[in-house]
Amino acid sequence: MSFRAFSSSSVSRCTRFVRGLHSAWPHVVHAVLPNLCALCGNLSHKTLCAGCDEAYWNEGRLRCTACAAPLPGTQRAGRAHYRCADCVGEPPPFDATFALADYRAPLDALALGLKFRARLMLAHEFAQRLACLAEDSQADASEWPDVISPVPLASKRLAERGYNQAWQIAKPLARALNVRSDATLLHRTVHTAPQSRLDLDARRLNVGRAFLVAKPVQGLHVGIVDDVMTTGATLEALARTLKAAGARRVTNFVVLRTPKN
Repeated sequence: MSFRAFSSSSVSRCTRFVRGLHSAWPHVVHAVLPNLCALCGNLSHKTLCAGCDEAYWNEGRLRCTACAAPLPGTQRAGRAHYRCADCVGEPPPFDATFALADYRAPLDALALGLKFRARLMLAHEFAQRLACLAEDSQADASEWPDVISPVPLASKRLAERGYNQAWQIAKPLARALNVRSDATLLHRTVHTAPQSRLDLDARRLNVGRAFLVAKPVQGLHVGIVDDVMTTGATLEALARTLKAAGARRVTNFVVLRTPKN
């Protein structure tokens, strides 16, 4: 073998090695070096340190299985279907809702960090916790949605923000549950005013005709993902649109739930 051939082969192997090392380096660093806890800022090998995880996520609240509003009492074993008075008197168009916790300090800072500060690593944390909650609540995997989709953003807002925080949660959630995800199943056809500025009736009017089902959903169980559920007006509008298009069932997966007044 000539010196030129040997040198070329050696350089090629060296180049591949360096490229492989470069691609693996972030994973090595993540495994060896700690992060900063997303809440308290202390060193942690996970997104949240053990102290914050224990203090803020283990609330164990009993929730309405339809809208996830907190109910008196604590979570109980089994799969009983508890409903709040509102959902008994006027059942919502969606069938079930999973929520990790109430929208309250300091957890609200996590949702705001994902939504407005591009702290995208939080999306994976939320997805894993939602998957665990769903698995604990439903023993039969055949009850998982056929497809999981995010609450869509208007094109203008998506362009301004650069990402849809609900889609960042929906992708890893679908992988964890081993179901299909689809960012284009639903379209927002109207650029609505921010819901946070409106009361319940105005919220319902604001989003009542804002969505379009872009693909067939006849007979499907559709999972909808959002970061925060306040009045539920947006999720109600989506569920009505999906049911009108033939969806069999609609389940919401939300990170935080604002308690009803």
